Formats: sequence, structure tokens, C-alpha cells
Amino acid sequence: MENKARLIIGEKEIGLPIIEGTEGDKAIDIRALRSQTGYITYDPGLANTGVCKSSITYMDGEKGILRYRGIPIEELAENSTFVETSYLLINGRLPTQRELNAFSVMLNDHSLVHEDMRHFFENFPRRAHPMGILSSMVNALRFFYPELPDEEDEINITFARLLSKVRTMAAMSYKISRGHKVVYPRHDLSYPANFLNMMFDSPVKPYIIDQDNVKALNVFWILHADHEQNCSTAAVRLVGSARVNLYAAISAGICALWGPLHGGANQRVVEQLQEIYRQNLSPKSLVEKVKREKNFRLMGFGHRVYKTLDPRAKIMKEMAHKLVSKLPERDPLLDIAMELEDIAINDPYFRERKLYPNVDFYSGIVLRALGIPLNMFTVMFAIGRLPGWISQWKEDRDDPESRLYRPRQIYVGENLRHYVPIRERGS
Repeated sequence: MENKARLIIGEKEIGLPIIEGTEGDKAIDIRALRSQTGYITYDPGLANTGVCKSSITYMDGEKGILRYRGIPIEELAENSTFVETSYLLINGRLPTQRELNAFSVMLNDHSLVHEDMRHFFENFPRRAHPMGILSSMVNALRFFYPELPDEEDEINITFARLLSKVRTMAAMSYKISRGHKVVYPRHDLSYPANFLNMMFDSPVKPYIIDQDNVKALNVFWILHADHEQNCSTAAVRLVGSARVNLYAAISAGICALWGPLHGGANQRVVEQLQEIYRQNLSPKSLVEKVKREKNFRLMGFGHRVYKTLDPRAKIMKEMAHKLVSKLPERDPLLDIAMELEDIAINDPYFRERKLYPNVDFYSGIVLRALGIPLNMFTVMFAIGRLPGWISQWKEDRDDPESRLYRPRQIYVGENLRHYVPIRERGS
């Protein structure tokens, strides 16, 4: 007998199929609801609505579990590289050594940006936000790199172009914004080492690559590579459902990530630390303010999904403490962050409400310790999330059940009324 949920509306009863995922997630399939009853569901923010079946990322907020393609995030952060994790997300399995070498070569081959694109960079207003520039430039890639005749080659090369060129464009935009000479990628450096070198190398002060910094950035990007159906991923799937090209869908994801409620969270952590420093506030007084004032939030604590410690935060914490301990000079903002962390994790109020430091708290510290400018924080997130967006776009494209996204609404406006000529409307 088919497992169904019974829905009773007035005198009518219908059966709605129940879908169960491989990890026990359950959903009620309501695709026939409107045709059978005339009703739709109302779910602002889609917090209780499954929009797809996915085999990419599994997360359990109550248990603090995050896995990519079934592999725990802890194992990937410890043993993998961002390039290998990207291959895993996009292709559904870990590569062989030969496949990984070929993928790395492809990324290297496509890492340069068309020289004509520099004119775009150089003509953006100097105060333009890097995320606005990045979303525009990703969309523009479509005009510089037309489709290839072989669909499989086109898809694979497009993936490689995005993963390699977005990293190059991010570093290039930073250099141009400072009026510095652009540094090109090197074939002998790993993906994260290449980015750091393109960001910070200069003719007058060559960048010395520190392997702890490279490891921290590698882990940062792995931890941000995918996170199920969040705002930006949903944007990529929604725009992609219209069967636009991948560049346009990724550009939409970048725009969604730009928002302070989503990708801007780690930037807000550092901005709050700056405010504490400027006003010479005591971290302990802020913790007490959280308890007193219902609407006051301590940035980087708690999570909408995780009701226990964010598994990514555990890993990022180790990176943050290692980098802070190696800094040649003390950073007052990072000192404040460490004091806030110590007070909060030992305070019963925070523990009872599960307001643990989240990944944004520690990633903000890591990015600052790496020397990444504050306005580039969200760009760093976008580079890390690229393989997840690509994987989600590809999965939606290949899903035989995929349809053009077309949400419904509950209309609460005026009832029928007729046009009144302007001369009859009074003064």
C-alpha cells in the first residue's frame, strides 16, 4: 500500500504521496494539491518547502552534520584540496589521480582573463563594490567565450572557466582598485596559493607564500563550497530553471550572496569588532547587552539551521587560532574576537540557547588574519561557493522532473474597481 498523507478540507479528503530521502528526510508531495482541491500552500521564505530532490549535500542542523556527496566535511577539510572537492561536488565522486591532474591542468589553462576585459574593470567607478563588479564580469564572460559545438566539452570547459577565471578576476579587481600592477596566475602554484600571490605580490615587495595561510584558505573554500538550498543556491536554480546560460545563473547567485543576511555575515562580524574597538567597549558588556535587549545581536553567534555547534565552525576555529598566534603584531580586533569567544562559550545564557560561534565568526577572523580587505570578504565566499552553484545548476538541468520555477501567491489587494478619468477624481 502506497504511503500517503491524508488531507481533509471540509468534506473532501485526498491522499498526498510521502517522499523519503536516503537519510530519512520526509516530505509531502503537493504537486497535485491545487488541481485536486483548488488550494495552494503558504510558506513565506520557503522554510518548510522542498523545491528539489538533490544528491549533492546533506545537512542535519540538530546533529551538526554536513556532508558533500556523502563524505563528512571534517574528512574533506583534513585531507582534500579545494580543487578535488570541486571535482567531487560537480561529478559526484572523488577523482582518480589522473582525473585530478587533468582537472588541475584544465583550471590552469583557463586561468587567464581576456585582455579586453580589463577595460571593463578599469572603467567601473572606484567606489563600486567588488560583488557588483564580479556579478557583472561573470555575466560578461558569456560574450567573450561563445559556446562550443560539442555539448559535453562546452559544459566541462565552462565549469573550468568559471572556477579559474573568477579567482583571477577577483584578484585583478583588487589590484586595479588599488592602482597596482595586475599579477597573473602561475602554473606552479596551487589554487589557493595562486590567489594569495595574485592578491599580494608586487614588484617592490614579493609575496612570501606561507603554507599555513594556504591551508587556511583551502579549508575556508572547502567549508563554503556548498550548503544545501540556501538563498544564493536557490537563486542559481531558479534562474537556471529558465534554461539561461550558466554564467547568467552564477551571476544571479553572486547577487544573492551579496546580501548582508546571507554572504555578508562574516563582514558584519568584523564591522562589529571595529565598532567595539572604536567605542572602546568591553566584550563582556556586549554579552550582557545581548541578555538585556531582545533585538540586539552579537554577530557570528547562532545559526538559522544548526541548533548545535556548526561543524564548519569547529574546523574554522582551529585555523583562526593558528593564524592569530602567528601574526607578527597583535591585532586589537582579533584580540576582541578571542575575548568575545571565550566569554560566550562559557556563559550559561549562550549555551542554553545554543548561541555558539558560527563559521562566519571564525571565517571573518581568518580572512582578516590573511590580510583580505573587508570589502572582499563576500567575494571570497563567492569563490568558495562556485563549485556548489555549478553542481546545483547541473543537477537541476539534468533532472527530468525539473520545471520552470513559478511560485504562487495569495492576493490581498483591492477587489475589482474601475478606471476613473482624471477630471472626475477631485482635487
